[in-house]
Amino acid sequence: VPAVRKALMAPFFGSNPAPGSLQQHRNFHEFRTYYIQPHLNAVFLRLTNEEIHLRTAHSELIRYWSVEYGGLNQVPFRYFTRTAASVRAALAQDPKWIEQYISKAMLMLISQDNEVTYPGAKFRSHPKMELATFQMKPGGPAVWGRAFQAAVGTHTGSGYAHAIGVFHSEFGQLNQVHVLCCYESADQRAAIRHKSHDNARVVAESAAYLVSQKNKRMFPCAFSPIK
Repeated sequence: VPAVRKALMAPFFGSNPAPGSLQQHRNFHEFRTYYIQPHLNAVFLRLTNEEIHLRTAHSELIRYWSVEYGGLNQVPFRYFTRTAASVRAALAQDPKWIEQYISKAMLMLISQDNEVTYPGAKFRSHPKMELATFQMKPGGPAVWGRAFQAAVGTHTGSGYAHAIGVFHSEFGQLNQVHVLCCYESADQRAAIRHKSHDNARVVAESAAYLVSQKNKRMFPCAFSPIK
């Protein structure tokens, strides 16, 4: 599988994937999303801004976003997680975390979900982000890795977007790949996307092993370490 994972990363990082490639990564990320009650969205973000340091004392926060399009009142975020069980155990024994943040924050949520994902590259900084999620057919990268490479490589090669992060799910929704892209403006994105989708090859390659896809436009929160 390492060779397939290397091929999967090729369209985003050239023929020589970055040191953070999937096959070389020993650490993984927890990708979590909170779905907030609409009338409490501002309150939740304010509380998190004030108390997020209690969480980052236990594991490193990478990015914390607020979704603008593709899902309202959502905050996706990522942590480096080397030993998830020990982090959870430490949080459960941290009275400040429980009393000052999590006991209050949980009351503001409708639901939450998480995944364990392996990163395809180190993050770069960019304020305008699109998170595209591809649900592939069962079998994993050994089955659809090359088709996915061709499809997304065609999009990025045509200037549709610049992919700055790729994540393949290990726990959670399996056979799922997240691609984190950046673009200069929404207008530029729309124009280039329209142009690329006029290309029949793009559409054909995208559909080969694809079950469904969705995307979100996101902006980093003020307290996000990487903007």
